[in-house]
Formats: sequence, C-alpha cells, structure tokens
Amino acid sequence: MNTPNTGTLTSDGNPAFRNTREAGDSTAGAASDIILRTENLSKRFGKRLAVDQLNIEVHRGDIYGFLGPNGAGKSTTIRMLLTLIAPTSGSLALFGADVRQHRSVLARVGGLVERPDFYLYLSAQKNLEIVSALYGEVDRERIAEVLHIVGLADRAKDRVKAYSHGMKQRLGIAQALLPDPELLILDEPTNGLDPQGMKEVRELILRLNREHGMTIFLSSHLLNEIEQVATRMCILHRGQLVVQGRVRELLSHDRIAVRVNAEPEDRALEILKSIERVQDIDLRDDGIHCIMEEADLARTNAALVEAGIAVSGFAPRRSLEDYFLSITEQPDEEQIA
Repeated sequence: MNTPNTGTLTSDGNPAFRNTREAGDSTAGAASDIILRTENLSKRFGKRLAVDQLNIEVHRGDIYGFLGPNGAGKSTTIRMLLTLIAPTSGSLALFGADVRQHRSVLARVGGLVERPDFYLYLSAQKNLEIVSALYGEVDRERIAEVLHIVGLADRAKDRVKAYSHGMKQRLGIAQALLPDPELLILDEPTNGLDPQGMKEVRELILRLNREHGMTIFLSSHLLNEIEQVATRMCILHRGQLVVQGRVRELLSHDRIAVRVNAEPEDRALEILKSIERVQDIDLRDDGIHCIMEEADLARTNAALVEAGIAVSGFAPRRSLEDYFLSITEQPDEEQIA
C-alpha cells in the first residue's frame, strides 16, 4: 500500500512546513520581492545532466509557469527546491535565505510533487487528518477550510476510492495547503485530467493566487495551460533555461525567438547585448538565442554583418509558441539511446 507522499518532509521524515503565515524567519528576507531564486543550479545523475546551470527568479504574487516538454528536468528541479534531493552544484534561495543553511524557510512552502497518493479506503477528511497529525496535532478547522477551498467540502466524508482523478488532484492540493503556505509549488497538477478537471484545477490556482495571496510555482508541459494562468514563465529544455520573462511579453506575436549562429561567437554576443531592443540573450550549445520584435530582425542581422561578424545562421520563429512546439517535436536523444 502506498502512503501519502504529497507533503514536503525533511530527510528524517518530519514535516518541513507548519503554520506558514506565522513562520516568520529572521533570515528569510520577507521584504524582498524575489521569493525564489536559483543560481547555476545543476543536478547530475551519473553521466546524465538532468538540470544544467539553471537561473530563475520567482517574484512575490507571481503565478510562475515552469514550462517544458516531458523529460526537461522540471520534476528534478522541483525536488531540489523542496530539498527532497540535493543539487550537484549551484544554490537556491527561498525568501532570501539559502535553504541548505536556513531550512526553517521551508515552513513557508507547500508542495505537490507528481502524483498524489492517498489511503483509498479512507475518507478525504481522514486522509487530511493523518497528514495534519504529522505536524503535531490534528487541526480540524484548517482541514475543513482547505476542503472548502478546493471544492470538496460536500464530499469530505466519502472514501477517496470513489473520487475522480480530478478530485484526487484537488485533494492533493488540499494536502499542500494545510500549513497555509506563502509559496505553493505544484508539479504538473493537470496531468492526465479531462478538460473539465483541467478547468477546475486552473480556476483553483487562480483563486489561491487572487483571493488567498499565494505565490504559485506551476510546472507544466502544456503551453496553453501556462498561458491561461501564469503571470511570468520560463521554458526549460533538456535541463537548460531557454527563455524567461512575463507571459504577456513572451507570448506576444510581435516578439520573435531567434537563433543566431555567428563567428566569432563572443563578439556576436557582445554586439547583440549592445542592441537595446534585443532581449533575453542566452548562449547555448547550438548558438545564441534571443528575443526581438519583427521590425528589428533585418537591422539586427545587418548590425552583426557591419561589425565584421560572419553570420552563418539567423533563424527566427514567428512566435514563442512556434518555438516551443519546435522543441517538443524534437526527439530526445537520451531517451532514444
């Protein structure tokens, strides 16, 4: 029988969060607008580099979309954020504090990682009572509150085995909400749901952000889902950050993702960074990636040529959506191997 695994526990099995609105750690830097930051965060499993030099920032009040195809490294990153696994290198800070040095900041975080598990022969209320007891006492008022928040109050006494997949997902979110977190981390919460279930979870995420003031870190492989709820987002591919920014700007059809191949590469990078309207510049193995408006395509290419740069490739994508689709359509060489 599987035991519930949706709460965030420390390595010794104790709860990592409790009573988060009152957690107030003096080292947490609550005044900062950036409440989650990673710097060159990496994770290696043997020869495979699952997450590679990841640098992201989540601002207070964000619904931050962590977007990438399956196998991009999203779940591995989330497990590092929740200290369920240790990074190979790099650092991560929550509320301004290094998590490895100040684990008390985890008291302000709730998390749902991958598929939620429950005691199927018990009711939803009883399942939450068991999780609540892990924090030292059973808080029945909070249990009733979170069941109401996720829309399961009228089914609280029903056995979980009678729940639909969407209801189980919402119950998993209820578990993560028990300590009233400031930051809620959700790993593919709509995965496997039908359209109605996806809509219910999407509306729940928006309510938690707007009515309960929660900052939400939401991973997904579905661009459409991120577009409908997120305020800021990034794209992760094969463990590497592709692009990061505000959803409204990144998904604008006036902004085009461009891959530039040029020699000397360091000089091309310098020229691109000097052009104000060229943004989100990132040097990757297959070239320099950046974002610009359609009107700037020709003049940017011309600026590189005029500077004596040998441009062998200047490949624009009509929109970030096209660019993302091109990524997801690429075969994963490691999986094929």
